[in-house]
Amino acid sequence: MLKSIGRFIVGVCVAAGLAALGCDNSGAPAAGGKPKLAYITNGVAPFWTIAEKGVIDGAKEYNVEVSVVMPSDVNDQMHRVEDLLIRGVDGIAISPIDAENQVPLLNKAAAKTKLITQDSDAPKSDRIVYIGIDNYVAGRMAGQLVKEAIPGGGKVAILVGRLEGDNARKRRQGVLDELLDRQDSSAGNDPLSQELKGAKYTIVATLTDQIDAAKAKSNAEDMMSAHPDLVGLIGLNAYHTPALLEAVKQAGKMSSIQVVGFDEQDATLRAIQDGEVVGTVVQNPYMYGKESVRVLSALVRGDNSVVPQDKFISLPARQIRKSNLGEFWADLKQKAGQQP
Repeated sequence: MLKSIGRFIVGVCVAAGLAALGCDNSGAPAAGGKPKLAYITNGVAPFWTIAEKGVIDGAKEYNVEVSVVMPSDVNDQMHRVEDLLIRGVDGIAISPIDAENQVPLLNKAAAKTKLITQDSDAPKSDRIVYIGIDNYVAGRMAGQLVKEAIPGGGKVAILVGRLEGDNARKRRQGVLDELLDRQDSSAGNDPLSQELKGAKYTIVATLTDQIDAAKAKSNAEDMMSAHPDLVGLIGLNAYHTPALLEAVKQAGKMSSIQVVGFDEQDATLRAIQDGEVVGTVVQNPYMYGKESVRVLSALVRGDNSVVPQDKFISLPARQIRKSNLGEFWADLKQKAGQQP
């Protein structure tokens, strides 16, 4: 993971910084001024570059100023939030890195500005609304891809950056329930160290890597060494599929181990195109950015009708296979401003 820098976008221009941001504690913009918003990611990754494009387009469409902040870790994220609150901002859309332990800070922010979550939720906080996928459902969708790739069953391992986030925990639980043919246990949290056996699939371990692709690869190598009969590696973050594929290729096990993962890194999409991977589960980072701007701009201007009763704005996850890859990839490139 690259060390982050804060990238600041104001309307269609690059801002000199956050010094100009200003609001009162009600979250209302200064009279006659554009609402000033902040979009906070949970790190630096191509996924967030796509989201940033949605933020930029949303800022133009909804006539607001937005700063995009990409922290390096949970401590950096918390410092960035504190800084925004000191300087003043009308609204914040955040992907919390450690939802449970960040509740006090999130509630502090919610008392001073309009706070929403996106990508990953903090349901115990005072956030106004969550924008994103149902991560438990997305986990089950990844489990379905595993069943397609490995219909005969066998031993598989799950790899995840960290499980403090609401999104990662629910994704893992969805994968487990799908592979073990269980009913909805989305509120549960099976222990990491326990081997979980179902009728066809055995989850030998869940390993974390703290958002480190090199560590993810090393974890995959350890799993292949410890379990010579391993048939699958399941990655819950965007960087996992390329890292796990590299490990499997170097081990000479492409014919015996299948990789299933999340999100739409180019290396993942190329692997689907080349038949090395059955598919991936994708979110909609562009719309995470644009929809966050739409909702915050409405809230700051006094329009609460944008918040549904269940406080969840769903941007459903999708399974991308070779059959729908071309259309998806072309749309992705167009949103990212690349040549199709």
